[in-house]
Amino acid sequence: MKILMVLTSHDKLGNTGRKTGFWLEEFAAPYYAFKDAGAEVTLVSPAGGQPPLDPKSDTPEAQTAETDRFRQDPQAQQELASTGLLADVNAADFDAVFYPGGHGPLWDLAESADSIALIEAFANADKPHGFVCHAPGVLRHVKAADGSALVKGRKVTGFTNSEEAAVGLTDVVPFLVEDEFIRLGADYSKIGDWQDYVVVDGQLVTGQNPASSASVAKALIKKLAH
Repeated sequence: MKILMVLTSHDKLGNTGRKTGFWLEEFAAPYYAFKDAGAEVTLVSPAGGQPPLDPKSDTPEAQTAETDRFRQDPQAQQELASTGLLADVNAADFDAVFYPGGHGPLWDLAESADSIALIEAFANADKPHGFVCHAPGVLRHVKAADGSALVKGRKVTGFTNSEEAAVGLTDVVPFLVEDEFIRLGADYSKIGDWQDYVVVDGQLVTGQNPASSASVAKALIKKLAH
């Protein structure tokens, strides 16, 4: 079982002068879910090397058992510090792909030709592809085999407008995940803010927010088991 994890390389939070990147819990919880299930995990990012960590996800109140485990795991830290290049990846080498969120992916991975082609390859090969929180936004330019938007008519979730408003970034992000899915004709659904919510449609698995990250990973593992 070989699973690819794709992380952002983008660290600027719009024009606020603040930093962003990937959300630690959304990396750590799925990483250990995959590892504990016996998977071989490969990490890549657009720029390679150490992906930028969203500083907000590094605060005491954002920590979980999995983030604590990561901090005591030198091997995992080394893997994260030396991610491979997204451009060098071949989807045929992996059984599934997973994208952690954080705001960073809205800027780089959502517009990355390499990322778009990679997801299309997984979708066309009917292999599981999972995204959590803001990461479902990377699907905005991804096409199905017939040329329509991959998410058109598909059941999805992702970071909600109310959650974005709660963190005060509605006017900072390049687009709102909820609005974008609705614009693309997706069958978007959500539950209350910050609650664990995962939607599965065929091999496409999406999670609403950080609380959903482990559940998305488990849904991917379940698909691979079948």
